[in-house]
Amino acid sequence: MVLDRPGTPLRAADLPDPEPGPGQVLVEVAACGVCRTDLHVLDGEVPATRSPLVLGHQVVGRRAGTRERVGVPWLGWTCGTCRYCTTGRENLCPRARFTGKDLDGGFAERMVADERFVLPLPEGLDDLHVAPLLCAGLIGLRTLRAAGDPATVGIYGFGAAAHLVCHIAVWEGRRVFGFTRPGDAAGQAFARELGAAWAGGTDEDPPEPLEAALVFAPAGELVPLALRHLAPGGTVVCGGIHMSDIPSFPYADLWMERSIRSVANLTRRDGEELLELAPRAGLRTRVTAYPLERAQDALDDLRAGRFEGAAVVVP
Repeated sequence: MVLDRPGTPLRAADLPDPEPGPGQVLVEVAACGVCRTDLHVLDGEVPATRSPLVLGHQVVGRRAGTRERVGVPWLGWTCGTCRYCTTGRENLCPRARFTGKDLDGGFAERMVADERFVLPLPEGLDDLHVAPLLCAGLIGLRTLRAAGDPATVGIYGFGAAAHLVCHIAVWEGRRVFGFTRPGDAAGQAFARELGAAWAGGTDEDPPEPLEAALVFAPAGELVPLALRHLAPGGTVVCGGIHMSDIPSFPYADLWMERSIRSVANLTRRDGEELLELAPRAGLRTRVTAYPLERAQDALDDLRAGRFEGAAVVVP
C-alpha cells in the first residue's frame, strides 16, 4: 500500500520485490502495526523523504528463506559514528533514517531492512499481538523510563502506547490514573480494565497529585493541564513525534522543580528491554486486524478512535 504524496489516500500497487543491499536482509512480512506516526506522515506533519513511500514501522516477519522471526522498528539506520551514536543515544543521530518515513516500511508483503536494526522476537506472543510492541510498546516504555521512578502516573490519551505502558506500570507496582476525552466512558472503562486505579476525562482532577504525567495524545493543550496535576518535582513527558502547539502557562505551574520533556524515537536497547520484559509482565495487546488492502481504513479508524488498543495490518 503506497503513499504517493501527503494528503492522499494509500493505493494498492504491485511493486518489484525489493533487493537487499550490503548489510540488509529481505523480510517476508507477517504483520505490521498501525501507528499514529503513520497518520502524521500521511498528513505531511512528519515529512517523508521519499515518494512514493510504503508506510508501516511495527513490522513482524521472517528472514526470507528461514524460520527466524524478526521485528523491524521505527529506527531503521544510524551512522554509528556521531557523538550520539557513540554515547548510547542513537535515537538522536542527526543522520538517522526511519522505517516508513525515509525507508519503505511494512504495509507490504516484503521489505528490506538493515540487519543491525532488526530485533529477534520472543516466543509466547503471536505475530498479530507482538507487532504493536515494536513502536507503541517501545515508545510507551521509553516515555515511562524518562519519568524516573514515579509512584503515581497519569496517562493522557488511551491509545496503543498508553494501553501497553499502563499494563507495564501497574505490573511494576505504580498507581496509574487514566485520562481520556471528556465523556469517553468506554475509554475510561478500558483504562480501568487494564489496571488503572482511576480513570476520568481530561477536564477532571486526579484523586491525588501525579509524580509523572505521560502525554500520548498529540494535543499541546494537554501539557499545561498535566503540569497543573503534578506534585512538586514531577515530570510531564511528551511521548509523541508530533504535537500541536503548547499554549503559554504561568511560571507558577512549572515552579517547585517540575519539568517538561520529550522522548524521541527509540534505541535498540529499548527494544531489547521491552522484548525481555514483555513475557515476564504477561504483556498482552488489544488488537484489531485489517487485511493489507484495507490499510487506509485502519488509518481512518485510528484517526476516528473506532477501536481500542492497536490496529494491525496483515498481508
